Amino acid sequence: MPKDTKYYEKFFQPPSLTDAKKRGKEDIKVHYDFVIPDEMQQFGKDKYYLIQTYGCQMNEHDTETIMGLLEQMGYTATEDRRQADVILLNTCAVRENAEDKVFGELGHLKHLKAEKPSLVLGVSGCMSQEEAVVNRILQKHPFVDLIFGTHNIHRLPVLLKEAFFSKEMVIEVWSKEGDIVENLPKKREGIKASVNIMYGCDKFCTYCIVPYTRGKERSRLPQDVIAEVRELARQGFQEIMLLGQNVNAYGKDFEDSDYRFADLMDDISKIDIPRVRFTTSHPRDFDDHLIEVLAKKGNLVEQIHLPVQSGSNEILKRMSRKYTREHYLNLVAKIKQAIPGVGLTSDFIVGFPGETEEQFEETLSLVREVQFDGAYTFIYSPREGTPAASMVDDVPMEVKKNRLYRLNDQLAQYSKEDNEGSVGEVLDVLVEGESKNNPDVLAGRTRKNKLVHLVGPKELIGKIVPVKITGSQTWYMKGEWLPATAVAQ
Repeated sequence: MPKDTKYYEKFFQPPSLTDAKKRGKEDIKVHYDFVIPDEMQQFGKDKYYLIQTYGCQMNEHDTETIMGLLEQMGYTATEDRRQADVILLNTCAVRENAEDKVFGELGHLKHLKAEKPSLVLGVSGCMSQEEAVVNRILQKHPFVDLIFGTHNIHRLPVLLKEAFFSKEMVIEVWSKEGDIVENLPKKREGIKASVNIMYGCDKFCTYCIVPYTRGKERSRLPQDVIAEVRELARQGFQEIMLLGQNVNAYGKDFEDSDYRFADLMDDISKIDIPRVRFTTSHPRDFDDHLIEVLAKKGNLVEQIHLPVQSGSNEILKRMSRKYTREHYLNLVAKIKQAIPGVGLTSDFIVGFPGETEEQFEETLSLVREVQFDGAYTFIYSPREGTPAASMVDDVPMEVKKNRLYRLNDQLAQYSKEDNEGSVGEVLDVLVEGESKNNPDVLAGRTRKNKLVHLVGPKELIGKIVPVKITGSQTWYMKGEWLPATAVAQ
């Protein structure tokens, strides 16, 4: 029998396109007083947790916060689902296949829950913000104990306690954006760290669910971001990634300040941390001041992710991207002139409703003109609740797949050519660990985020070292560590 759904009625409000576009000017409060209640600080003693994360780097960052909260509650991480007392699926709603994976995983976990009734099984993240998803869980997966969204992660200790002691499914999803809660614990691992500088998106591209699942744009205060980056530098992190759904819109919501993303990048460039990146940027918000700051280089790496989605003005208009092909190409030209050798990557969607062969060819011609270092490419799939979902999805799947193949083939050509052009050069490589396929080979990244395989001692992991590029493949390069000129860390 399904669990009592009183919490559904009490807390859940479905995301609404109409409501989302009526976003008011409510003040977003910043809270610095977060603490885990005393009675919850040992709640997880001798208990274990497992988190499976789907989707973007923002979700991965949220997982770091969830892990930090759980460990301050006394929980210990495990990769053994049979040992876990709490299993959380931190979900993505951007594409249909991501949702399918989550529901498939819930099907597998049903048997584990039957064997271990004390297990708390939760679903968090962007999928939780969708009315249809919550309804489906209620109807088909009533063994789920806890559902919470993207705006109330800080409430996890209270919600988890409720899930343990309640006989009902606990659902708390806020449709209205939450305030900004600082000082949340995070569990970061490795040599690279991400820093969320803002939340939400106000662009409302017709295919995208993010403005409804993540809410309106809210920027963290500069002093809080800078303090976090300084602390990460003190801890020895070698690279940070500044995160936002639309990262270069940072500061546009400040009513009493003209401080913008370029100002933040300029201030962070003065902090002693070797590499600073950011994602994801929107072409409309990429201004001349930002280009000027990035051109100073230093710890601001010469690699920019600049999603374009399509090379056709008609498709861009239908997507509500609010820029043209010409604007994008002019922006790319300015960036390349200011930052010679810059590595540009992008996002593309093929098979958007109404896309003709001629319009797809315009995308290929844009790729030929820009010659991207790489890109994330996707076949369009409708997302319930977005304007594009009501458009006629009239491009046959076979055509979509063919276009994706042709696009990827062209992108691979330019990646290969760029890698071949680096043979013989000496590049600084941040060694991140062992290669996935060969433990005797190390893997690292250049400033342009190019993958490099090299042979060397494990002591190089976590260091930036000079590597002479000796060979190239389509998506990675081979290199030789130059110990005589190694950079002291």
